[in-house]
Amino acid sequence: MVSRVIPVEPFDLVIFGGTGDLARRKILPGLFRRYCSGQMPRDARVIGAARTDMDETGYREMVAEAIREFGGGRACDDGTLDEFLGQIHYVSIDARGDSGWAELQDLMKGTDRVEAYYFSVAPGLFGDLAERLQSWGMADASARIVVEKPFGRDLRTARDLNATLARYFHETQIYRIDHYLGKETVQNLMAVRFGNMLFEPLWNSQYVDHIQITVAETVGVGGRGDYYDKSGAMRDMVQNHLMQLLCLIAMEPPARFDPDAVRDEKLKVIRALDPVEPHHIVRGQYLAEPGNEAAQPDYRTAVDNPRSRTESFVALKTAISNWRWAGTPFYMRTGKRMVARSSEITVVFKDTPHSIFGEEAGRHRNVLSIRLQPNEGITLGVTIKEPGPGGMRLIDVPLDMTFADALGPEGADQVDAYERLIMDVIRGNQTLFMRGDEVEAAWSWTDPIIEGWEARNDVPKPYDSGSTGPDAADQLMRRDGREWRKVSP
Repeated sequence: MVSRVIPVEPFDLVIFGGTGDLARRKILPGLFRRYCSGQMPRDARVIGAARTDMDETGYREMVAEAIREFGGGRACDDGTLDEFLGQIHYVSIDARGDSGWAELQDLMKGTDRVEAYYFSVAPGLFGDLAERLQSWGMADASARIVVEKPFGRDLRTARDLNATLARYFHETQIYRIDHYLGKETVQNLMAVRFGNMLFEPLWNSQYVDHIQITVAETVGVGGRGDYYDKSGAMRDMVQNHLMQLLCLIAMEPPARFDPDAVRDEKLKVIRALDPVEPHHIVRGQYLAEPGNEAAQPDYRTAVDNPRSRTESFVALKTAISNWRWAGTPFYMRTGKRMVARSSEITVVFKDTPHSIFGEEAGRHRNVLSIRLQPNEGITLGVTIKEPGPGGMRLIDVPLDMTFADALGPEGADQVDAYERLIMDVIRGNQTLFMRGDEVEAAWSWTDPIIEGWEARNDVPKPYDSGSTGPDAADQLMRRDGREWRKVSP
């Protein structure tokens, strides 16, 4: 199966923070892959902008090095890389001053093409960049800006950030990027739900016992210790990534696959979320890896804060108070230094109303598993008779659509989430980007949870590196007669 590549219009993409880690690891290698695929036009331009004092030749050398290191094995010795580098430019610029803005303005003058500005910088600079783009005449009605998370750290700061951006850009020009929404499987989730008659009639509390969302990481906080200790897993993962997955799994069918129609339905889900009771949430901090404490220290050592009460793990139970989902629990968990790297949404269907096979047949349930990473794919567990003589013995087997197996080599070469989302920015398609009111609604639900544990002076529970999190997270499920899906690579 060969995927169809649809070229985008000619564009100019300015990457503020063009020498930073995100640009080197994701944005620039992703653009190169889109160039190699034929989706990025030969006359498009990519303009790096950062405080680093560097000339264009030096920046192109840095881009080439980043592509060789993070390009995913794409061959660079056929001349294609040199062609791509010919479309790369650089401006040394001061986000809070006037240095470099005249040069950038000159580069952007007289072009009749899509203009996009990627704010790959700290959120504290978003307002400065937006203001200068306007004052230098580059924030016209056709311009688009891409902003990275975090979108605030609570409701108040999120509102302030939205108000700041709204002074210079219309909501239709603002693309709040969450790379989870660019994953192939996330979009396939919408196709499975709304493109097949098989599932939608069963997608409700009458047939679904519960839903689990797990995002497990094997890495610790790494070099992000200072940032992470001020945020924690709730702000860093639950409020955005897991919330978005919850919305897609639970939302009503939109009237059409249109940006505002989709985002309207997601917003309804967030507003229908029940508050989380204190006994329905578990927080944890990872311990050092035994025998390897120097290289893999415990959380508090990694963030250089021996009294830190910031969580590296969260598990919680919530519910959605609407007609579709009333009575169906939703369980979410995420954590660092867990046993495997895995992101999965699991829909567990209820038992059959009556088993004709007797108690000896055991308990069997249909389980739909949507794997986001690694080995992206969708698996549906069904119950069949075990082959062979000896009576009616039932077993569960998977109907497996692992993309690498089902779609062949071309399908296995999945487009990175950032590649897809950047191309959507150029197309002007906001379907997979968060709207301002959606971000604020998510914080409205999250803030009381954080304020609650801070008021209780709650201390995260320790858990072993390489485990599935604190034992209390398992107990959260066992109290309801359920259990977490196994975290496996």
